Amino acid sequence: MDLELFAGAGGLALGLEQAGFKSLGLVEFDKHAAQTLRDNRPEWNVIEGDITKITATDNGIFDYIPNDIEVDLLSGGYPCQAFSYAGKKMGMEDTRGTLFYHFAKIMEQVKPKMFLVENVKGLTTHDEGRTLKTMINVFESLGYTTTYKVLNAWDYGVAEKRERMILVGIRNDLNITYKFPKAHSYKPVLKDVLKDVPKSVGQSFSETKKKVMDLVPAGGYWRDLPEEIAKEYMGKSYYSGGGRTGMARRLSWDEPSLTLTTSPSQKQTERCHPDETRPFTTREYARIQSFPDDWKFSGGVGAIYKQIGNAVAVNFGKEVALSIVNSLNQTV
Repeated sequence: MDLELFAGAGGLALGLEQAGFKSLGLVEFDKHAAQTLRDNRPEWNVIEGDITKITATDNGIFDYIPNDIEVDLLSGGYPCQAFSYAGKKMGMEDTRGTLFYHFAKIMEQVKPKMFLVENVKGLTTHDEGRTLKTMINVFESLGYTTTYKVLNAWDYGVAEKRERMILVGIRNDLNITYKFPKAHSYKPVLKDVLKDVPKSVGQSFSETKKKVMDLVPAGGYWRDLPEEIAKEYMGKSYYSGGGRTGMARRLSWDEPSLTLTTSPSQKQTERCHPDETRPFTTREYARIQSFPDDWKFSGGVGAIYKQIGNAVAVNFGKEVALSIVNSLNQTV
């Protein structure tokens, strides 16, 4: 049984389901993402609400799930937030005011056999590594042994370069070990996943941007533009050095997507279609993130891009979930 916090639009939940987990509950604050979960899995226990209010009651999460079922896995990706360093030995009380604190409070309450945290790669270096060290201190104080690694979704059946930190913990009374999933030998590219995509809504480039992007070949970026156009388009960024290969970027069929963002037409993070001068549609976004075509997203076009851009890629979530199943099966 899995309990998921910060569930979003269900990328990780779907991966867990495909790996054989049954969901006890999914906590999600965003109304559109919560509706997406309900629309696709009416049988799931979707707990739409503010996690800070859930942990503030005497019963906490047990107001929403049974308290007599053993939780195999607590999962979720809380936002990365800084702590104030009051004491030398940072404990749970020092993390108050962050969403991590509420993840830890629910862990303390349900005492899962294992836990899984998915987060941005930057968490490993945030505040010179102190933020992650504090989180690990808290997890250890709750009776867990942890391990973490940065993995790339492209290694696990996702046509997208998407690096994420995966942090896994095992309750200390269990005599089991954990191994991260092995990378696949074949790594998909856009032509593998963008065949016969259902029609869907999508954003478009402004006329000004379209004229610029029309000049960029597949696989190219701002360096492929005529110098004067590049200078005008890039502004100060033109002189600031560095690769900035995401600017004015048109992808090719023979490469994976760059990490999808919550807004597909922003400068700095363009993800232009290989053949047509436009961003990917919402359904193309979903394909790249390995959502099935029948997974419907609630809300307007902006809300849909945001849900997919923030999601755990489904195939990646499944591979990580299977690696956790391998550990949990050692207890049987």
